[in-house]
Amino acid sequence: MPGLRATTYSLAVAFLVTLQAGCGFQLRGAPPVSDALQPLSLDCASQVPDTLCQAVREQLKLGGVRLGDAHTANYSLKLSGFEQDRRASAISSQAAAAEYTLRQSVDLEVISADNIPVVGKTRLSTSESYRYDEANVLAKQREEDTLRQQLGDRLAQQIIFRLAPLSEARISAIRKEHATSGTSTNSP
Repeated sequence: MPGLRATTYSLAVAFLVTLQAGCGFQLRGAPPVSDALQPLSLDCASQVPDTLCQAVREQLKLGGVRLGDAHTANYSLKLSGFEQDRRASAISSQAAAAEYTLRQSVDLEVISADNIPVVGKTRLSTSESYRYDEANVLAKQREEDTLRQQLGDRLAQQIIFRLAPLSEARISAIRKEHATSGTSTNSP
C-alpha cells in the first residue's frame, strides 16, 4: 500500500503543477523593463517619501534595470507631487468615523538624456479603506501604518508597469513623433 500511496501522491502533485502552469499562474513581481531604458536614473523630489523611492529602486532592481546617476543615464525617471490623505468614508450612528480611506498619489515622468519626454507627466494614485474602532486605537494605528506602506508598494508597482511597454521600437516611435511635431528640445 505505501507504494500505491506514493504513486497517487506523485500523480496528484504532477496534476496540480500542470494545472497551475496551464492557467497562466505566475508569482507576482516586477514586470520586465526594456533594456532600452538602461541605464536609468531615479530622481525623487524632496516631498516624495524615502520609503516610496526605495520601493521603486527595489522594483527596478527586481526588473533587472541598471540604475545610473543623472549625468550618465540615458533616461531619467522623475517622481514628484506626492500627496497622501486620510478621509472619513463612513460615519457611525454616534456620528464618529467608522471607516477611513487612505489615498496616495505621485506624478511620474520619464525624460531622455536629450530632453525628450518619453512618458509625459502622469498622475498615479492608489487608495485603501479600513474600519476604525475607537476601542482599539493602537491596533488601528498599526493597521493604518501597514496600509500606508502597502499603498507605497502599490505605487511603486504602478510605476514599473508604466515603464514595461517602453521597448526600443516604442521609444523610437516617440522620438520620431517628437521630431516631426517641430518641438525644439531647447524650448521651455
